[in-house]
Amino acid sequence: MMTRYLVGFMLVAALGGCNSDRTASDTASIATPVSATLPASQQAALLTISGNPSLAVAAGGNYSFKPTATDANGNPLTFSIQNKPVWASFDIASGALTGTPSASNVGNFAGIAISVSDGAVTATLATFSVAVTAPGQMAPSISGSPATAVVVGTAYAFTPAASDPNGLALTFAIANKPAWASFNDTTGELSGTPGASDVGTSSGITITVSDGTKTSSLPAFSIAVNQNASGSATLSWMPPSTNADGSALTNLAGYRIYYGTNSSALNMSIQVSNPGVSTYMINNLSSATWYFSVKAYSSANVESDFSKKVSKTIT
Repeated sequence: MMTRYLVGFMLVAALGGCNSDRTASDTASIATPVSATLPASQQAALLTISGNPSLAVAAGGNYSFKPTATDANGNPLTFSIQNKPVWASFDIASGALTGTPSASNVGNFAGIAISVSDGAVTATLATFSVAVTAPGQMAPSISGSPATAVVVGTAYAFTPAASDPNGLALTFAIANKPAWASFNDTTGELSGTPGASDVGTSSGITITVSDGTKTSSLPAFSIAVNQNASGSATLSWMPPSTNADGSALTNLAGYRIYYGTNSSALNMSIQVSNPGVSTYMINNLSSATWYFSVKAYSSANVESDFSKKVSKTIT
C-alpha cells in the first residue's frame, strides 16, 4: 500500500498497519473543517505575553529577562519597551532586556513596560521595576503570577516564589488584602473561599517580601470574585466534503470539540456523533478566556487536523 504524505495544515492521525482489505475510503485522511467560528462580538485577541522579571540586580551583576509571547494565528511578533533602564539594552525581535549596571546606576528603575504586537493587536506585560543595589547589598527577589479571578464558593490560593541572595530569613506582608482571604506572613500565601456577598473586585493587592533590611514587591494585582459558572459559547463550523487527498468524503461520522483555558492545551472535549450537526453550544463556562477548536472524524475513526482556534472571554 502506498503511504500518503500530507503537507501544510493537512496533518492527520497516522493509520495502523497496512491491510490489503482496507478500502480507499478507510485510508483516506479527512480534510480539516474550514474553521470553528464565534460571532465577531464574542471573539477575543489570541495574542499573549507573560513572564516574571527579576526585580533587583547588584551593580556589576548581569541582568537578563525575556518574556514568553504567543500568537494563536501564527503571525510574526515584534516587541517594544517603555522606560528602559539606561544601563540595559532591548531586543525588539525577542523582547529580551539585558544589561550590566554599574555603581553609578544604583537606584530604582520604575515603570518598565514590555509589549508585543502581531501588527494588529498589542499585549503588554504588567509594569515592573528593577532595583540596582550596591554590591553585596542585593534585595530579596519575589515572583509569581496570581490568578486574577475566582468563582463564588471556589477555593483560591496563591504563593509567590521568593529567595534572598544573602541567605537571610524572609517575611512577607500584604497591602489591600481581600476581606474574604487570609495571608500567611511566613510563606506569603494568599488563600480563601469567597461567598456570594464577596462578588466584586479587590484591587491594588501588593505582596512584599523582606529580609529585615531590604524589601521587594510583586506588581500590584486585582482579584475579581464572580458568580457561579454560567457562561456559554456557541460554535459553528463548515463540514468538510473531501479527504485531504482531494477525494470525496463519504464516511464522515461526526466531530470532536476540544476546549480549555490554555490555548496550548485544550484539555476538555465533547464528541458530536452526528455528521449533520454544524453548530454546538457549550454551557457552564466559568469566568476566563476559553479557547476552542474542532476536528472531524470518519467511521474508521480517522481524524482531521484541528480547525483554526477561536476564543471567548467569559466575565
